[in-house]
Amino acid sequence: MAKNLEQEEIGGINIIAAGTTLTGDLISSGDCRIDGILKGNITSNSKIFIGKTGLIEGKIQCHSVEIEGEAKADITAKEILSLKASAILTGNIRVSKIAIEPGANFVGNCVMQNPSPTPIPGIDNE
Repeated sequence: MAKNLEQEEIGGINIIAAGTTLTGDLISSGDCRIDGILKGNITSNSKIFIGKTGLIEGKIQCHSVEIEGEAKADITAKEILSLKASAILTGNIRVSKIAIEPGANFVGNCVMQNPSPTPIPGIDNE
């Protein structure tokens, strides 16, 4: 139990709810769920989840990302990118693994590299 409390205190889960628009960059050590709109970059050491009503316009850097909604973003993920059937992704990606369900829409370039991807050329990665 103490371990779970410790993890929540360090990172927690960040939520941008449906009907909310955030303009600016988001940096987090915990998981992030986007059901609203984020116009900016998002950086996380954990997982990014974009719900069916979610939209991100910017750059995404994270451990892993799962998309049900829409992303107009260049993505760098250390582990896996998962595109669900309802996902719409426009942008270049650099990941270790990718899972794409039938029905997902992806327009862009993909580089898969193990164990950990390097920054995408032409993008200011931190």
